[in-house]
Amino acid sequence: MGASKEALATAECPVARAVDVVGDRWSLLIVRDVFDGLCRFGELQRNLGLSRNILTERLRTLVAQGVLETRPAADGTAYHEYGLTEKGTDLFAILVALRQWGEGHLFAEGEPHSVLLEVDGDRPVGKLEPRDADGRPITYRNAYVRKVSHESTGAPG
Repeated sequence: MGASKEALATAECPVARAVDVVGDRWSLLIVRDVFDGLCRFGELQRNLGLSRNILTERLRTLVAQGVLETRPAADGTAYHEYGLTEKGTDLFAILVALRQWGEGHLFAEGEPHSVLLEVDGDRPVGKLEPRDADGRPITYRNAYVRKVSHESTGAPG
């Protein structure tokens, strides 16, 4: 049986906590669309093809978690818009990594897909690569996770 939502929110693992906040496909696609400049409920709904109730719930959660914020519409109308907070903009690298993984593994050779380009020069964004403290590339083969020691925290083992 999987971990409960409450267990993920208090997990010692940063990946588990992150997945608790943005781990469903709709939340990440909403954040992607806000990065792409869609900021109104109707725009997001049209682009995602998502039902009102699911979009409302995901937006509510992303705002409550501090990933998005609501603000008055830029055009001065009574509507509001969704914008990324600092916490939300920090998801950019995650979305780039997912995009690059998808480009490398989910498209046939020569199959067209959207491309992330640099504003200056219209060049494709370079491949993301984890690096060690000295700037050298690092993989799962030369990295490990140090688990929280229950003895040092006094928590039951």
